[in-house]
Amino acid sequence: MPGVDREDLEVAGRRVMVSNPHKVYFPAAGYTKLDLIRYYLEVADGALRGVRGRPMALKRFVNGADRPAFFQKRAPSHRPDWVETVRLSFPSGRSADEVVVHEAAQLVWVLNLGCIDLNPHPVRAQDLDHPDELRVDLDPVPGVEWAQVREVALGVREVLSDYGLVGWPKTSGSRGFHIFCRIQTRWTFTEVRRAAVALAREVERRMPDAATSRWWKEERHGVFVDYNQNAKDRTVASAYSVRPTPDARVSTPVRWEEVPDCEPEAYTIETVPRRFHSLGDPWETMDANPGSLEPLLELAARHQAEGLPDLTWPPHYPKQPDEPPRVQPSRRHQGFRRRQPVMPLIEVARAATEAQAQAGLARWRRRHPEAARYLQPADILVDSMRGRSGTWTRIRLNLRHVPPEERPPQEPLEVDYDPWERHRPSSAGSGRLEVPEHRELPGS
Repeated sequence: MPGVDREDLEVAGRRVMVSNPHKVYFPAAGYTKLDLIRYYLEVADGALRGVRGRPMALKRFVNGADRPAFFQKRAPSHRPDWVETVRLSFPSGRSADEVVVHEAAQLVWVLNLGCIDLNPHPVRAQDLDHPDELRVDLDPVPGVEWAQVREVALGVREVLSDYGLVGWPKTSGSRGFHIFCRIQTRWTFTEVRRAAVALAREVERRMPDAATSRWWKEERHGVFVDYNQNAKDRTVASAYSVRPTPDARVSTPVRWEEVPDCEPEAYTIETVPRRFHSLGDPWETMDANPGSLEPLLELAARHQAEGLPDLTWPPHYPKQPDEPPRVQPSRRHQGFRRRQPVMPLIEVARAATEAQAQAGLARWRRRHPEAARYLQPADILVDSMRGRSGTWTRIRLNLRHVPPEERPPQEPLEVDYDPWERHRPSSAGSGRLEVPEHRELPGS
């Protein structure tokens, strides 16, 4: 049709239509939607290895990497008959038919929907109840240097090896680091997460100053070993996924000997194809020898025998029998008469974008310069929150390092965005309603 911006690609014997191929997805670097697709085709063998046969949640950046994305679990109803799906059930009790990619044409079809990074589940379509991956997500708190992230990654490798598992490292493409382990499909999601909890605790025991297993951001230090990425319905950016950063960084598999000197900014949509063609895929043989979780599950049993409870689950999961009280430390109270908060937290902003939230934080700093000078990087809690279909940003401040007499009180928010406002019925009445359940997303 005249005037329609589209391009037809021949991919693995199939014709795939790409709409708006020249739309700029990365304004700072100038990369277009077609540049993104060409990148994935250059590294298709590696990218498909990370997603092949796995149901995939669609994270769609239809307006580019610098604009908010929205999540789509259900596959679009209008799709080619060669795009496969499988039905997943979720902890909420709902279910959805999710896309399953096996080949390059299906991958390009997904990218045409506005997906930049790929977010598959740790299971294959033929067995949705038994993961074949243990995923270690290292998430540094603000202010932690990249060298410390690499140090913890090497520590994780040592723990995995001591417990009979082979770790396959990759940069996250953001601030963190990922280590995946192929495992036998013998254990449920709950058991895999239990093994991940034991692993996180062991890493923390060996590296107490560098790593933590504490779920609540206000309690963390160093690098958080995010065991909850192994809970059902959690997804992690796959190998060779492009991330929505200004320079189009890539979550890149590396060899362990590269880890001590690797730098995340070295791996981009521009550099990774050359690396892939010259060095090959470091993860090429990862499927050859899946490992056993028995040693880590034995460690988990020892932890339980020593009186250690389970660690906190994400807030939208049902409360577990052995789980500690699911309440933020700042909302816990000591005793029954004196209701004193454990952590001096205040909330500064709830915003549609992180940039708007950070602008609110800057205004708060200008109004409270004396208190602001006491804040350390880990005291600024920036949470990416999931709403009905997209994300929004919350910023809280932990005033623990501010002298009590200089701590500002909780004030009206600098930015007071309500992500659920348009979903409420018009008869709800005037005034601000209580925000429904929300959940924090991983920082990587």
